[in-house]
Amino acid sequence: MEKINSLINFGIININKPSGPTSFSITEFVRQKLNLKKSSHMGTLDPKVTGVLPITLGRACRLSRYFMHHKKCYVGVLHTHKEKNLTELQKIINKKFTGKIKQIPPHKSAVKRVERERTIYKFDFLEDSENKKDFLFYCEVEGGTYIRKLCSDLGEIIKGAHMAELRRTQAGIFDENKMFNLYEFEEAVEEYKKGNSESLKKMITPAEESIKKVLPFIKVKEEAVKDLHTGKPLLKEDVLGKSEIKEESFAVFCRETFIGIYRKAEEKDILGRAEFVKN
Repeated sequence: MEKINSLINFGIININKPSGPTSFSITEFVRQKLNLKKSSHMGTLDPKVTGVLPITLGRACRLSRYFMHHKKCYVGVLHTHKEKNLTELQKIINKKFTGKIKQIPPHKSAVKRVERERTIYKFDFLEDSENKKDFLFYCEVEGGTYIRKLCSDLGEIIKGAHMAELRRTQAGIFDENKMFNLYEFEEAVEEYKKGNSESLKKMITPAEESIKKVLPFIKVKEEAVKDLHTGKPLLKEDVLGKSEIKEESFAVFCRETFIGIYRKAEEKDILGRAEFVKN
């Protein structure tokens, strides 16, 4: 029981979002079912968009920002208002919408509508329909890119187009290989409440396991843990082995136990200062 409670209060579950509800309502559903004070999703999907929606649970919400801005992958359908040629569309995409682009968020977005730069790593048209108006595409983009806006911006060039369907297949380290629909999740929660937590355990990934995949990490001596748990700086002498850290933020473990996230410090004896401590 202690194991499942730890997971629920410091874990991540990847939900297969259906078309219809908002990302917020899905997150609230998960929170209420697990009787948590807090949960948060890592990257909003429009109500009609489906697919990968990672949700942080309990104290893991404090780690969301370390996962949020990694690469996102989508499969979708572009609908053009007139018949178009797939090869010609791909040429426009390659020229105008690949690499670093400027984008203004759509009117209904939750962020301020100011121009910002985003990177389109790949945008490939895979096939077209018989009527030459529907085009299946696959794209890999920087987090925070609006695919619907990208499609409408393309539409301005070709005299009309919009995004007809979209599914997110990957959000950073989370993908379709391990995700669960709401019915599976609800059933697992009901089993858990009856005393069988096995299904729910398999659905929730420990936050400390995930953080190792997005941040560099170091290990510290056991005698340093007590001071670190009080929020004291991480000293160079606390570290086991080499302490060379290039990234601004890094994770700290003692053996396999997660201690926290630290920001690199440019000080003589101090290696890092705490951004988040799990205690």
